[in-house]
Amino acid sequence: MEIKSYYEPDSGTWTHVLIDPANRKAAIIDPVWVFDPVSGRADATFIENVLSETQSGGHTVEWVLETHAHADHLTAADLVRKRTGAKAACGRGIREVQKNFCRVFNLSDTPTDGSQFDRLLAEGDVIMLGQLEIHVLETPGHTGDGVTYRVGDAAFIGDTLFSPSLGSARCDFPGGSAGQLYDSIRKLYQLPAETRLFLCHDYPGKGEEPLREVTVAESAKRNIHVSATTTREEFIALRTNRDRKLSLPRLILPALQVNIRAGVPPQPESGGVSYLRIPFDRSIEELIKGEIQ
Repeated sequence: MEIKSYYEPDSGTWTHVLIDPANRKAAIIDPVWVFDPVSGRADATFIENVLSETQSGGHTVEWVLETHAHADHLTAADLVRKRTGAKAACGRGIREVQKNFCRVFNLSDTPTDGSQFDRLLAEGDVIMLGQLEIHVLETPGHTGDGVTYRVGDAAFIGDTLFSPSLGSARCDFPGGSAGQLYDSIRKLYQLPAETRLFLCHDYPGKGEEPLREVTVAESAKRNIHVSATTTREEFIALRTNRDRKLSLPRLILPALQVNIRAGVPPQPESGGVSYLRIPFDRSIEELIKGEIQ
């Protein structure tokens, strides 16, 4: 297999392209659609470049695979689907994410059964990409719908882990759980030590290159939040205390409105323009719990 990775610096996100060279089939994992919340403009240049390079190599894009519903960037899943005829897939936990955020944004007309995606995935499912077998591992914790895609000696892990120097992703979003994330990380650490974990994000310092992958052995030895010897209780305490101090991601409100729909923007209104919603002076937690009077 071949793996090509593209870094989108505005959101610090990796989009990976998995290729079966024998059959010239490709899957795009976590495609980014760049969005400016100030102007409201979406820019498809990044994902168009990914598609152009993939297709110019004679590869057919058959799948768009989401590791979870992202809160820090918009997914280009539907854009890729329309351009290529590919099918879009994500974890079955997306249905709970849809239910939560349809409450937040009062999206009464948005189905919460995951039907926006062509396939909902569960532990043990296998996706065929040419001759490659992509095995699905459920890895929730950062969000409730997290999945990892394992093929050969590679695993595309979403936000389950960051680079060893950055640790792990937050768990305070609705449906997140530090305990679940610890269990998911332990599942990854049980893979062969040489397995390459392909990251969804990296945030390098000035003059540094973003890191796209780390082996299981390297992460288990050096990860600052959860090493091979970290206990579940230690991780939950660390993650909970850290999450209390974090502000919301810059794009969480626009991103989730689009991402729970597999990258489809809201339906255009009478003037032909799509509009995103921003709850005024209410927290996400209040809106999900229905505490508004």
